[in-house]
Amino acid sequence: MKKLFVLCVFLFCSSASAGEPLPDLKIEKLEEGVYVHTSFEQVNGWGVVSKNGLVVLVNTDAYLIDTPFTAKDTEKLVNWLVEHGYKIKGTISSHFHSDSTGGIEWLNSQSIPTYASELTNELLKKDGKAQAKHSFGGISYWLVKNKIEVFYPGPGHTQDNVVVWLPEKKILFGGCFVKPHGLGNLGDANLKAWPKSAKILMSRYGHAKLVVASHSENGDASLLKRTWEQAVKGLKEDKKMPLPSS
Repeated sequence: MKKLFVLCVFLFCSSASAGEPLPDLKIEKLEEGVYVHTSFEQVNGWGVVSKNGLVVLVNTDAYLIDTPFTAKDTEKLVNWLVEHGYKIKGTISSHFHSDSTGGIEWLNSQSIPTYASELTNELLKKDGKAQAKHSFGGISYWLVKNKIEVFYPGPGHTQDNVVVWLPEKKILFGGCFVKPHGLGNLGDANLKAWPKSAKILMSRYGHAKLVVASHSENGDASLLKRTWEQAVKGLKEDKKMPLPSS
């Protein structure tokens, strides 16, 4: 696997709720025309959490796959791209949690096109959060024809989680659906459906050259099988849980 090259580290530090500075926003070159942006946030019960998203370049147009955690880091990411001569043509959020959507309100204020599935927008509205300006239905949607495909494998980490496929690069952004080391936050998970959804993802993108996950290291398509194994394990453990007393 190609070693990531750290291209830019911003000097600004946000402050965590405990008063400790968070790590700086990072932008790393994955390969030609594809970058990983990594932001950090203090999350109750989990400590400082890192979250990966992508930037995909199509000539001089830039597309964000997930926003950073915050509006401030989203603005920094956009400013860096603009300073390097790129125009932000659109953003897609892979699910309704803030680690994928935290910058939507700021992007909307800048008239930068924001996209999310209809279900993601419904969940954002239910939570009283800013929604993407554009939405789509169905299991597959081309953000950029033949270059950036959005696919819905079914429920897993959340009811609305989607993945993003770059066919020319054979790179899959698995987002928070891909969990090779453990399922993590199960607050909005669908443990019953996750194994089947993971099987669908394995069948469709088992030929991926590189898989980018939100909260773990990048790897090859074996991350998909390991996610399926974790989902099966999680379902078995859930079935063993005693029923609450009446």
